[in-house]
Amino acid sequence: MKQSAIKIDKEVSNMSIYSFPAEGKKHEGTWLSWPHQYTYGREHRDNVEGIWIEMVHALHTGEKVHIIAYNETEKQRITNLLIDERINMTMIDFVIARSDDFWSRDIGPMFVYDENDVLTIINFAFDGWGKKTPYEYDDKIPVAVAKAKGYPIVTVPDFVLEGGAVELDGAGTLMTCKSSVVSKNRNPEMTVEQAEEYLRKYLGATNFIWLEGVTDKDITDAHIDGTARFYDDKTLLTVSKEEFFDLYEDILESDYEKLIFAKNAKGEPYKIVELPLTSKNVEGLEYKGSYLNYYIGNEVILLPVYNDVNDEVAIGILSELYEDREIIPIDVTNLYQHGGMLHCVTQQQPLGKINKV
Repeated sequence: MKQSAIKIDKEVSNMSIYSFPAEGKKHEGTWLSWPHQYTYGREHRDNVEGIWIEMVHALHTGEKVHIIAYNETEKQRITNLLIDERINMTMIDFVIARSDDFWSRDIGPMFVYDENDVLTIINFAFDGWGKKTPYEYDDKIPVAVAKAKGYPIVTVPDFVLEGGAVELDGAGTLMTCKSSVVSKNRNPEMTVEQAEEYLRKYLGATNFIWLEGVTDKDITDAHIDGTARFYDDKTLLTVSKEEFFDLYEDILESDYEKLIFAKNAKGEPYKIVELPLTSKNVEGLEYKGSYLNYYIGNEVILLPVYNDVNDEVAIGILSELYEDREIIPIDVTNLYQHGGMLHCVTQQQPLGKINKV
């Protein structure tokens, strides 16, 4: 790989200036980018919109739900939908911002704490998952949110990173795939070491688990949040070795070994919890569905399900892990046709002080 001309101040390159909290930390709210008709048409919107309504139903009793609406017309349309569903609208607010797509994990604001535990938005560059889709509007969403809400924002224009590409345990360890961070499709001139400088500085990572991943097998180039997740800084979730090779064609056995032998920032091995894949290929697709792409709300776990016999298996495993939260299964069959599940379309805003600007 070529050496990059990008340079980071050596005085701060090994320091964490910001930290990204664990997803399970108490939220102020959840950000959703609402499906619309303006990029892919009304049928595309209508096929998935019910999933957003289900997410709002499940989340809004325990935290705010922040909705990014394409324009004022869309805001009113969404408002009418939610009122018809008897949603408590005092728990809902809107930011008007044009978007190309609805994957909030990748295009929405990422919230971090600074050195004084004050929240700010980190705005990494977004390029449509390696210029595979339109992204002119999506790349501007974090700035639009910051402006509308008066939130501080730090823009990092020379590093492309999507939220779904990284998984953090809240205690210093970051897990990711090279294929979606430093590959021919993302930051092609950058080395792993250079990428780690950004991840250390802006997300607070001190310990790294790098999988190779695979490129060009899905739009994300193997985002980590469908392959492995952290429960906490001692427990890691993935699939069995047998099913690991069903995740992606050409995925490496060495990636599985890296997961099961991974250690946290204290040098301790993670306890491994296995979730199944679906027992059969998801309807309309030639591959199975992952249950790892769940979202942790304040009071609920939003769990992708597929009308498969293993739905109940996944519900049972997560019910034991997250005893303090209700498991809310949401059928994502239609959404999965477009390449993602529930973690992909949600982004948390943790509780914390914000110095508005």
